[in-house]
Amino acid sequence: MRIEVGTEQDVDSWMNLVEKVKNAFPGLETEEALKEHRNTVLDFISKDSAICAKEQEEIVGVLLFSKENNVLCFLAVDPEHRRKYIAEKMVSYMLTKMNPQSDISVTTYREGVPEGIAARAFYKRIGFSEGKLTEEFGSPVQEFVLKRQSLSLEN
Repeated sequence: MRIEVGTEQDVDSWMNLVEKVKNAFPGLETEEALKEHRNTVLDFISKDSAICAKEQEEIVGVLLFSKENNVLCFLAVDPEHRRKYIAEKMVSYMLTKMNPQSDISVTTYREGVPEGIAARAFYKRIGFSEGKLTEEFGSPVQEFVLKRQSLSLEN
């Protein structure tokens, strides 16, 4: 398995994975929403802000991030490939592309929402802390923040 920046040639395989996990994400319920997400993926690819995990040529993990806003925007791993530390490897790779002095934020479902249990546990395990409550795509979510200033103090 390898982690690399996504390219336009990856978009079909990328969207096959998104199709498998779409029910776990608010805002991907319709064909129109999936088409919009495909365009979003292509936009992130054009900014070198799309990371994928590949096994042979199959995409088994995807991550979108914003360097400008220090946000992890989208993270998914194929259900058949979970528990292989793919998400951790993609987040680690993303961190090398971001400003090391900037905190990183991500949003996921609020506590008590079944679809968010695994994501919340994952983000906490890799060092994110719970932040403010907000809403995205009409769903109540919670921000998680990875504090980075303390990491830059290591010499």
